[in-house]
Amino acid sequence: MIEVRKIRKQDYKKAQQFAIEGMHLNWYLDKGVLLDLYSKYFWHMELNRATKVYGAYADGKFVGVLLADVKGEIKPYHCFWRTLFVRAFDILQRIVAGDGVGAYDKANQEMLRSFHQTNKPDGEIVFLAADPQCKIKGVGTALLSAFEADERGKQVYLYTDSACTYQFYEHRGFSRSEERDIVIELKNKRVPLKCLLYSKTIL
Repeated sequence: MIEVRKIRKQDYKKAQQFAIEGMHLNWYLDKGVLLDLYSKYFWHMELNRATKVYGAYADGKFVGVLLADVKGEIKPYHCFWRTLFVRAFDILQRIVAGDGVGAYDKANQEMLRSFHQTNKPDGEIVFLAADPQCKIKGVGTALLSAFEADERGKQVYLYTDSACTYQFYEHRGFSRSEERDIVIELKNKRVPLKCLLYSKTIL
């Protein structure tokens, strides 16, 4: 029932909505223009550096997406205007969010440095999400299986956190390699999080 194929451009907006719901971006940002802009920023940032892009479709309806960045592969969606948008919004979010965003980024950087001490990964899964409204099970598994079929023998890693369904990866052979506890502070909000790095060698 699930077909994994090239994502259609008209589905980009829906992929951004997956990011809002799946990554709980509304926990950190008020609904409105800023939330919509941030989801667009996140999507274009990750799409810009992706070498593998998969869309999941059920009866022609877009129900999931996976983006990955694998060393030595072409980035087919990278473009100049997308780079400009990402850079401009990156400056804006630093002004608006301050140290809150920095704490998350710093934790991920620390985890990756520690991970690199004993590992030389071939790539990163940068975004994996399924439509939370979709009643069909197995969307995430279908996307991950398609990616793994293309990248056998490679070691990949991904970032996630305690606000996301990280158990999904544990059930599919990923190991928790690193973790860091942080508190994100945005205006009057304090959000405690455990940042996680999972990895797997694809057989």
